[in-house]
Amino acid sequence: MKVIVGLGNPGRHYRLTLHNLGFRVLDALAEDASIRWKKRSKFAAWLGFGCWEGANLITVKPATYVNASGRAVRKILSYYNISARDMLVVVDDVSLPPGTLRIRSKGGAGGHHGLESIIQEIGSRDFARIRIGIGGGELDDLTGHVLSRPKKKEEESYNLIINEAVKAISGIIREGIESAMNRFNRNKEKRD
Repeated sequence: MKVIVGLGNPGRHYRLTLHNLGFRVLDALAEDASIRWKKRSKFAAWLGFGCWEGANLITVKPATYVNASGRAVRKILSYYNISARDMLVVVDDVSLPPGTLRIRSKGGAGGHHGLESIIQEIGSRDFARIRIGIGGGELDDLTGHVLSRPKKKEEESYNLIINEAVKAISGIIREGIESAMNRFNRNKEKRD
């Protein structure tokens, strides 16, 4: 069983913001895998169950705000007796240029409060993550940036990177994390 978590903020107001790219990737994956979402109050999350790319999956969108995502993740890993090593988390990243994607097998939070929450709650950094670049790390109003919507001219590139992230998740499941890192962590021009 693999757990795939997408981070974002609940509510229609946040649905298309940059901070909700994790949710958007999970929604695209769920659509491709015909996984239905169901709100599970005891976990404070939306969960989906299904088989995709030969793996049994639990897809997770925490219903807490991004900065408190760890509570839902801890409850789910504990309840289903799943190791952090069998989890993949998809997040936005202000330190990466918009439209880039980076896969890591483990590591620190890199300043992302959602990852900080997960690491603190589960007591481990040993989980894979996909970071999707949204830029803006140099801005004074970082909160305003992550809670903003992409400009109309940027939306198409974000739709493309969402699809690329779903392909990367497929690659991680089918080929393993190292192979997927070699394939997807290169510059976009070299992937094409």
